[in-house]
Amino acid sequence: MRKEKFFIGIMAAATFFVACGQKGSKTETADLSGAGATFPAPFYNIVFKNFTENSGNNVTYGAVGSGGGIRSLKDKTVDFGATDVFLSDTELAEMGSDVVHIPTALGAVVMSYNLKEIKELKLTASLISEIFRGKITHWNDAKIKAVNPSLALPNKPITAVYRSDGSGTTAVFSDYLAKTDEAWKNEVGMGKSLNFPAGVAAKGNPGVAGVVAETDGAIGYIGSEYALALGLPAASVQNSSGIFMLANDKSISAAADTEIPADTRTSITNSPNPAAYPISTFTWLIAYKEQSYNNRTIAQAKALQQLLTYIIGKNAQEVAVKTNYAPLAENVRYKTTTIIKSMTYNGKSIEN
Repeated sequence: MRKEKFFIGIMAAATFFVACGQKGSKTETADLSGAGATFPAPFYNIVFKNFTENSGNNVTYGAVGSGGGIRSLKDKTVDFGATDVFLSDTELAEMGSDVVHIPTALGAVVMSYNLKEIKELKLTASLISEIFRGKITHWNDAKIKAVNPSLALPNKPITAVYRSDGSGTTAVFSDYLAKTDEAWKNEVGMGKSLNFPAGVAAKGNPGVAGVVAETDGAIGYIGSEYALALGLPAASVQNSSGIFMLANDKSISAAADTEIPADTRTSITNSPNPAAYPISTFTWLIAYKEQSYNNRTIAQAKALQQLLTYIIGKNAQEVAVKTNYAPLAENVRYKTTTIIKSMTYNGKSIEN
């Protein structure tokens, strides 16, 4: 109980500090830049704008995909990257220095489709795998009918839409299928960039969402917030308990109702929780733990630490819910605060 109260006190103080910003003080401000995942971009765009207004530290963000964000951080051309899939041990070793993972919210990858006459479509991992491997090519296929016996499925070609860029969304999508479908695991595998056997490619979540919206009979995997923004329907997906679940803040949060490691690097796809939507994920900001590289200033280091503290705080997490993401649980925020405080400048703690 004391630990929790202490944590709440720290978070309240941090939120107050950032809300007050630098107004009336002589604290030096700094410009920050980031790049990466398109999946959380609607959330980040609002939060970064709010942080800039409150703190005086300007933040710019380029939604170029998780792969681009990781490369940009590795090249040290940005202050932080953003990714929907945590870096593997091999990738961490290639970064040249310790990298911290800061979970900022939870989201879901949904199967969005364009069939005006069909509502409440149900899909299993096997069906999704066969559609994106080109084995099921028409919506009235007997296998889809067997799962959706009450629907009048049309004799219409299926256009599967996938990401052309290195993408955390692709990694989450393929991680789920590799866990649940042996054929996908053996033939396609998992990763941020894959060789899809069938379908058409589009860049970014907005690109996939746009193609789905414009193509009758299309289906694509996208962030749930894009489907909601465009009014695209999303299928309910069978979870590990055999229950067909829609993605919403409750079913996404349920996927993370588990113990997570201290560094927060964990996959929550195909969660054992019967209330969970099965293609759920954390989304992370990543940064170098030691901030005194490339002649970075202490002001930049402080501004970045403030930004990371702000984004896991109460105000920003409320924005997450309003933009169709799920907020971080208290235990995740506690562990993340510890990670943020571990960041250094010239080997010493960054003082705010």
